[in-house]
Amino acid sequence: MNRTLSLSLLLTTVLLGSACARASEEAVSSPAAATATASAVAVAAGPTIDPQLPLAIVHKTASCGCCGVWADHLKAAGFPVEIRDTDDMHPVKQRLGVPAGKASCHTAEIGGYVVEGHIPASDIKRLLKERPTARGLVLPGMPAGSPGMEMPDGYVQPYTVELVLADGSTQPFAQHGQGG
Repeated sequence: MNRTLSLSLLLTTVLLGSACARASEEAVSSPAAATATASAVAVAAGPTIDPQLPLAIVHKTASCGCCGVWADHLKAAGFPVEIRDTDDMHPVKQRLGVPAGKASCHTAEIGGYVVEGHIPASDIKRLLKERPTARGLVLPGMPAGSPGMEMPDGYVQPYTVELVLADGSTQPFAQHGQGG
């Protein structure tokens, strides 16, 4: 049973990753999508950067559209953001200590912490305020409705942001979603 579940989760992650890349390609080929993307970028460029927030260095692949949307989410929350496109995310995740099985499509460095995946800016701000002795936060996969993975109907899949402790173990940090 565990093997079936593991294979299902792996397949879901691969399909979501493909959908993310496809969405980025479709945005380039569709004038309506390109206009919507341009509007979203214009809105994200409007917020003022909070000088008390540290720089968010976002590592992602160039083809991933949802990663850019998540970076815009950070900008809208006041974070200064620097995007670093890379062809191979594995060395970045390894260098920053993302635990095995806890990966997502992008990895950020924020205030001395690793921030893996579609984590809400409010959780990152809480982490920076509390400053626990930890590696950072992880949100494995790409939960529907998380920042950068918003659904047209507003649905938010239940998900748990985890705190990565110094020894690499994790514990729940924040719960999100509609449940049930």
